[in-house]
Amino acid sequence: MLLLAPLLAQGTGCGDSGVPPGPNPGPTDTIPMTGAAVPDMVSVDQVIQGVMRQHAVPGAAVGVVKDGRLVYARGFGYADLDSEELTQPDGLFRIASLSKAVTAAATLKLVDDGLLSLTDHPFDILSALEPPAGATVDPRLALITVRMLLHHSGGWDRDLSFDPMFRPAIAAQAVGAPEPASAETVIRYMLGQPLDFDPGTRYAYSNFGYAVLGRVIEQATGQSYEAYVRSAVLNPAGIQRMRLGRTRRSDRVPGEVVYHYPGSTGSVFPGDGAVPWPYGGFYLEAMDAHGGWIASTVDLLRFITAVDGLPTVPDVLTQNSIDLMIARPALPDWAGNAYYYATGWLIRPTQGDANWWHTGALAGTNTLMVRAYHGLAWVVLTNTSPIGVTGDLLSDIDSAMWDGVGGVTAWPAHDLFGQFP
Repeated sequence: MLLLAPLLAQGTGCGDSGVPPGPNPGPTDTIPMTGAAVPDMVSVDQVIQGVMRQHAVPGAAVGVVKDGRLVYARGFGYADLDSEELTQPDGLFRIASLSKAVTAAATLKLVDDGLLSLTDHPFDILSALEPPAGATVDPRLALITVRMLLHHSGGWDRDLSFDPMFRPAIAAQAVGAPEPASAETVIRYMLGQPLDFDPGTRYAYSNFGYAVLGRVIEQATGQSYEAYVRSAVLNPAGIQRMRLGRTRRSDRVPGEVVYHYPGSTGSVFPGDGAVPWPYGGFYLEAMDAHGGWIASTVDLLRFITAVDGLPTVPDVLTQNSIDLMIARPALPDWAGNAYYYATGWLIRPTQGDANWWHTGALAGTNTLMVRAYHGLAWVVLTNTSPIGVTGDLLSDIDSAMWDGVGGVTAWPAHDLFGQFP
């Protein structure tokens, strides 16, 4: 069942660039695995190894939930090829655009608590941010609502113009701010740029729109984006290790993998010189609300079970907010479609329920999380983003996981959540 094909045809999220990866692992290499073997789920072991060989993926972590229980958590390959450090089942990875589902949940929590409305106007809330000197502000900015940002219908289309989150030097220079540009600096820069279409009239995937949501959360709460998400969403879900990532390799945290992306070098930090692209080709700190979190598969499965609307684990959102989160937007793009982008998730109604999913991509990272219609959920995180290899990594991971879980004839009765902090 190819769940992701419609999304991948429109772009997978945080952006991607680079060169083909090296030859690791080869087609017959043994891929080491960590974490407890689950004999009833050997089909998942096999399909993940197959995808890793096909796409030369150095390291991956995979977790599966069944009816609210963590039944599978394994690491594959190498967290760091140079040191041959093995990937752990709860290794920390940049999750890229899976971050959007977290930001959406935090936004809806504010709605639950009466601190924000989906009809509020973000640029009224952020009125203290000033445009570049002499810039003409597009009057349509005033029409944008929080709901439009969540639905990617705010008026920015990176295919028609550009993605400002990957222009940290240009944005900083435009407003006379330090390089690389913070999220606030990027917003100030974009206050001087015209919209690509009238707000609320169609869908166009926008990292920038979710960056704006991060600043709205800060204004509505008086806290940093990270602090509010931790207190309102992550801590209630039992998630302790998830945090915002950092760009430089020297800021890698304990348990975090190394991101492999051979060939491309550069740095957004003035004076740093050329470094591997995952550690300087973009400014992760400014991407917090749309692509900046690092997490383990276990963290993300705890998150999914805390927002999935199922009775197995208490949810951190009200049922009303969960219904809003998965409702079909009233946009022409989705009228009559089998799937649609709702609020931080793509949704495909099926079997009296729905499949929810999101993917993420940054140089050195490809990620997938799925909440399926039949009580299953899974997360796959990798420490590469290959280009130029046969097939598409995220699409092949998706197909492989449906095959892998489809090969399970008896689901384990255990729950591994208690084994991981």
